[in-house]
Amino acid sequence: MNIAFSHREARPMRRLSVVTWIGNAAAVLTGRWGDVTRQAEAAGWSRQIAYQHARRVQKAVDAQDGDDLTHQELLNQIQALRRENRQLWNWLEHTIELPKAKQRHFATMAAAMGFSSRQIARLLALLLPVALSPAPATVRRWVHLEAVKAGVLLRRLDRACKTLVTVACLDEIFFGRQPVLVAVEPQSMAWVLGHRASDRSGPTWAAALRDWPALRAVVADGGTGLHAGLSLVQQQRQESAQAPLEVGLDIFHTQREAQRLLRTIWSRTEGLWIKAEAAARQASHDKQQGQGAQSAAARARWAWKRAIAAFAQAEGIEAAWREITAALQIFHPDGRLNARLEAETRIAQAMPRLTGADWSKVIRLLRDPRSFMFLDRLHRQLSVAELDAERRAALVRLWWLRRQRPRGKSRCGGGDAAHVAHLVQMQVCAGLGVDWAETYRRVSRVLWSTVRASSAVECMNSVIRMHQARHRSLTQPLLDLKRLYWNCREFDEGKRRNRCPYAHLGLKLPSYDLWELLQRSPDELKLSQEVSTSDLAA
Repeated sequence: MNIAFSHREARPMRRLSVVTWIGNAAAVLTGRWGDVTRQAEAAGWSRQIAYQHARRVQKAVDAQDGDDLTHQELLNQIQALRRENRQLWNWLEHTIELPKAKQRHFATMAAAMGFSSRQIARLLALLLPVALSPAPATVRRWVHLEAVKAGVLLRRLDRACKTLVTVACLDEIFFGRQPVLVAVEPQSMAWVLGHRASDRSGPTWAAALRDWPALRAVVADGGTGLHAGLSLVQQQRQESAQAPLEVGLDIFHTQREAQRLLRTIWSRTEGLWIKAEAAARQASHDKQQGQGAQSAAARARWAWKRAIAAFAQAEGIEAAWREITAALQIFHPDGRLNARLEAETRIAQAMPRLTGADWSKVIRLLRDPRSFMFLDRLHRQLSVAELDAERRAALVRLWWLRRQRPRGKSRCGGGDAAHVAHLVQMQVCAGLGVDWAETYRRVSRVLWSTVRASSAVECMNSVIRMHQARHRSLTQPLLDLKRLYWNCREFDEGKRRNRCPYAHLGLKLPSYDLWELLQRSPDELKLSQEVSTSDLAA
């Protein structure tokens, strides 16, 4: 009997009908003595089950009559919560996770790219709720902290760069009345000096260039303070028995001044031509009206005479300047290597034809021996790269022919000969020795690294000007942040693409990512010896 009863108790209660539940509850709550036992035996359950049913029915009735939610209301609420949960998950797929660390990363990179603090705050407001968006003052504080860290890192990295830079382009740029001393390595475009100074005098420049043991040549404009500083550096090197510093005068500024004068001459010539046309129209009108036709025709003839003479003079001046420009190139149009004596002779022959404007500054720069420093340095380095003159000339011509190859698939006109000329010259070079390929690499490195102008530093100045226009004050820490970003940023196109300036310079770092470097301290780099120097990449 006990076993059968236990078996009945083991049956799940969910199989009972509602009527059975109510009957059990009625027997317990309203029945007389013995009704519970008879109800349990009739249903096949124990008395304890009947009492449990009574308690549950009573709770359900109390809940239905009380202030608590009904069963149906609870089900509806569950369905609503499920719909809300599903909608929130859908929204989560389109949201961006921006914790504080990521916001600081974003702000630092944007500031290094040139965005102002207010612009950065507005961009973050597009990605974050209004309550979580940082204010411009907060962004400014984040950027300043990272910029200070960038300055500390740069002091360590600059010491390594000084052992790698052999040629530098120098210039200064002004923020208000305060100059910024700028130096760029032209082949890698590494920005190796960006210092706000109190002035641009000779001692200031000399202090900035004092500890550059690998520096052999610089190219700069004709600034008085800059060249006074280079003279002081020369004296210091002579006193310490170091190699002298070769100083070249920037051709870029000479050409820019000449182009300005040419525009002035052609503008004046165009004005005379317009006046001549107006005089001719007036003479024709007077002739038709029969009023003073002879005097009007005489004025028109005189105006045309002046315009034609001015046009001929302008053409002669422009032709003379084209000859001077060709004399300042590394190669002649026929592929011969230029030389200093020949360049000076051709320029001296063309200079007397520079008339019609104030050419004194241009002529002074052209007569300056420093304008031809690049040719002296080029021939001296080529002599070291290859001692044999005949072999050196053949390799130089191969380098020139390879750069004259037509680009693309077009072969119209004389394109076929241009496509194979360098291949023929390559066979000529191969007949001059078995090691011609290694010698060609040395010659190519010299020709590729020849610097005639400081246009590299002018490019950097334009970048700094762009950043200056977006900031109320371009402080030294912010300038350091921008310099570190520039040197770690990969070029997207051109011959330097897919590598950053530091990599092109030969500076080996554990990472070229700006943010990752800012998370490291200079002491960590020094202890792990992760920063090392190597030869300049060819």
